[in-house]
Amino acid sequence: MIQFIQNNLMWFWLSVMVVCVLIEALTLALTSVWAAIAALIMIFVSQTGLPFKWQLLLFLVLTIALIVTTRPFAVKKLKLGKNKTNVNSLVGQEVLVVKKISPFQKGEVKAKNGVIWTAQNADPQSSSEIPEGTVCTIEKIDGNTLSVKPLS
Repeated sequence: MIQFIQNNLMWFWLSVMVVCVLIEALTLALTSVWAAIAALIMIFVSQTGLPFKWQLLLFLVLTIALIVTTRPFAVKKLKLGKNKTNVNSLVGQEVLVVKKISPFQKGEVKAKNGVIWTAQNADPQSSSEIPEGTVCTIEKIDGNTLSVKPLS
């Protein structure tokens, strides 16, 4: 088997590249794409006559170097895992109180998208009520209840 690989190194690196691209397509984790790039480089290096063990070592060094140097930049630019979705995107937004929020009774707020939510004061120690018409910011979300804090 090793003899077959050594006689067909270009095809070996091509197959490694294809497998890495397929893994990346299935996972979208930006990890195996760097090995695919290193394998592409190794296709050309295999034509130089460099022994297989050195090609393998060079492949590993290239892969690790690409992961360490370029992955953080790519993750930052592609904003992977940073998208707020659904309800979590409401945190930090301003809402309008449409039904007063009392210390022992929940009220209602209207979000910018027109949806009315049940709301409570984000400061549980506060004994003051938040009157109708007050603009607040959403601090956190507990189930279907928004915890809001009046703007100063």
